[in-house]
Amino acid sequence: MQTSRRLKTAPMLYHGLAPGKCHIIVGKRFSEQRYPQVNEILRAPNTILLYPGVDAMDIQDLPHHYHSFNLVMLDGTWAQAKNIYCANNILSCLKKVQINDNPVSKYVIRTQPTDSSLSTLESAAVAISILENRPEIIETLTKPLDALCKFQMNFGAVQHQSKEYKIENGLWNKPLSKKILKKKEQEKINCTHQTNS
Repeated sequence: MQTSRRLKTAPMLYHGLAPGKCHIIVGKRFSEQRYPQVNEILRAPNTILLYPGVDAMDIQDLPHHYHSFNLVMLDGTWAQAKNIYCANNILSCLKKVQINDNPVSKYVIRTQPTDSSLSTLESAAVAISILENRPEIIETLTKPLDALCKFQMNFGAVQHQSKEYKIENGLWNKPLSKKILKKKEQEKINCTHQTNS
């Protein structure tokens, strides 16, 4: 499921997997009336949603009761993915999983929110490698992303650091959100407490 945006990595996933193994549905709301087949898949007991949160379990700890899983991913920026999640009540009923041991993103021509953020393609590659116990699939599926980044950098694109890295190192030159300012203030308080202990 995705919302429209440029430099998407989901099409790379679509072309990297066997025919019929990846379905991309563009939109924000997926009603029963307009998307009966999507809702049928979402109701299947072996369907899981890759979506981080306090109620998401580590995908590595997922019990393998089923021969295979339907892996649902929300493609877009973090804000867009959250909007899709909130706009579709059925998604909150799915078993949520997350990747806790994220590799460093190869998507170096785009500023990621944090050092552990991955593109849709990379997230899918890691999740599939865990579900199928095939670590080599990460390299196979992310080769097009490597090629894209190298091509762009050969023609003037520069390597990006994450927003998190830039903020921590005083390199972020845009106003910080209230949430980030509050987090930084809390980190200062925690440092002060540790120093005084």
